[in-house]
Amino acid sequence: MKKLSIIFALLLVAAFTANSQTASPKPDGPEITFTNLEHDYGTVTQGGDGACVFNFKNTGNEPLILSDVRKSCGCTTPTWSQEPVLPNQNGAINIGYNTNNIGTFNKTITVISNATNATVTLVIKGQVVAAEIK
Repeated sequence: MKKLSIIFALLLVAAFTANSQTASPKPDGPEITFTNLEHDYGTVTQGGDGACVFNFKNTGNEPLILSDVRKSCGCTTPTWSQEPVLPNQNGAINIGYNTNNIGTFNKTITVISNATNATVTLVIKGQVVAAEIK
């Protein structure tokens, strides 16, 4: 009888262990997945190109809608499509940074959507140096 109890206990533990390792199903809804969450401009000459793009994919199973893209200062201008991004489709957020101010910068862009991960923070950073005088 004691052997039977031990075998039963081991089987019970094995069943709970196998059940806990089973992946939980993905929640329904859109999910935004960015290729990169940060863009490093490196060193940019004053007045130089301040454009970059953050690409993303809707890895969820419902249409993704970006309701707002908030910048941390007036020197950053985000633009994005107002159209829903269907499941397994790609989208992009275009960022313009005003490179007229000399110095190091580290700015955030907050993306707000109807995704299961509703708020995502993107970062742009770099250093603007004075243009050479000729």
